[in-house]
Amino acid sequence: MTLPELLQNAPAGNVAVALPEIGVEITYGNLADQVASMAARFAGLGVGRGDRVALALGNGLPTLVTMLGASTVATAAPLNPAYRSEEFTFYLEDTEAKLLIVPPDGADDARAAASDKVPVLVVDLDPAGTVSLSGDSGSGEASSPTEDDVALILHTSGSTGRPKRVPLRHRNLTRSARNVADCYSLRSEDVSLGVMPLFHIHGIVASMLATFHSGGTVVLPQKFNPLAFWRVAAEHGVTWYTAVPTIHKLLLSRTEASGKKPAGADRLRFIRSCSAPLAPDVLERLESAFEVPVLEAYGMTEAAHQMSSNPLPPGARKAGSVGEGTGVEIRIVDETGQDVQSGAVGEIVIRGANVIDGYENNPEANVNGFFDDWFRTGDQGKMDDQGYLSLVGRLKELINRGGEKISPREVDDVLLAHPAISEAVAFGVPDDRWGEEVEAAVVLDGVIDKAGVIAYCRERLADFKTPKKIHIVDSIPKTATGKIQRRIVAAQFSGNAG
Repeated sequence: MTLPELLQNAPAGNVAVALPEIGVEITYGNLADQVASMAARFAGLGVGRGDRVALALGNGLPTLVTMLGASTVATAAPLNPAYRSEEFTFYLEDTEAKLLIVPPDGADDARAAASDKVPVLVVDLDPAGTVSLSGDSGSGEASSPTEDDVALILHTSGSTGRPKRVPLRHRNLTRSARNVADCYSLRSEDVSLGVMPLFHIHGIVASMLATFHSGGTVVLPQKFNPLAFWRVAAEHGVTWYTAVPTIHKLLLSRTEASGKKPAGADRLRFIRSCSAPLAPDVLERLESAFEVPVLEAYGMTEAAHQMSSNPLPPGARKAGSVGEGTGVEIRIVDETGQDVQSGAVGEIVIRGANVIDGYENNPEANVNGFFDDWFRTGDQGKMDDQGYLSLVGRLKELINRGGEKISPREVDDVLLAHPAISEAVAFGVPDDRWGEEVEAAVVLDGVIDKAGVIAYCRERLADFKTPKKIHIVDSIPKTATGKIQRRIVAAQFSGNAG
């Protein structure tokens, strides 16, 4: 199946998207028409199969329509609108973007990065819920995609620091949407509250595409607001939502402080958690506060999101486990690729129709990331006799801050570009709110203080990548071959005041 077919398969009169800020509901028929019109508009601009359309947009109907329209005639490349100019420059060049789509206001860093190299178009939404694109070019003929065409290009952080391009085909995305919908028995009566960003595979597949597969409704606020969350949920009869633990904990703390279950939780069937580990005690408190099962899942970009999940009742859900494979085969293997015994720790490898065939233009990553037809996740885990998977750690050095995966090498490179810094190492430390937070140790060869280092990084890195604490040290531990021992540095400063 392709993404346009996903919309066309739902009853045309069902509500696909509810926009709480303007009080408008968009039916599947209307959404499919708007996506087709946007695809024709892109075709009229000379965009075709193999071209990339970059999006620097927050959540909302304009993002949905432009993303799905671009994926119909070409490939959509959604980017985090919080990136800085240097980051946008990299991603626009790396994807060879033919167009950049921005909102009417803001996106200054994206516009600056595009400069005169990439045409910039503005997407807007009128009060009636119709999306429009700037410029006066007419429509063209939009050819229908095949299931093997690349619908989305996303990036995943690599341990080398250079993000890897992940080409997600229509069949990867629609199969993943089906897996999620089947796992949670999603129906046309279900209403999801979409709070995850639509430049992230979690929000794209779990919140949006899985809902579309079921013919249900996704309520799509422009941004997550813990103060308005339960009011919006009550107004729209929300039956489930998916989020990272950071969001769950914000909602939980407000509910526990009030001492009563919010009215917006009355129709919930379940709560889903993914993209970062959920502490067992938080899971138990969520279930107590909202009186519904909390289902922890495991996903990644290369698998078009979900790989495993704890099941709905009456299936057993196990705190500390990410559940059973959901339409995906999972094995635990040793360094030679052989299966380990039940309960033993090894690397998690997967295969399934939702998993990519390979990274784009990255032979080294493909050699390291695949063997036979199995994808190596880079995560360590173990599986019990019932087939429930538990995550143990990461073989990679990635920092997981609230579901955002950050390459420490990328932060290293920014720090080392400063003339007063001779050595630098970034690392993750435990954090109650975000799971992990970014810190860095630096050796100085000039005059700059900690605040100056942070300010320098903030100009060149998105806020979530910027170190929140800098440690000035005399030397950084290295191996005999001169390799920085990142884990030793992390252990040394974890929990220290700095």
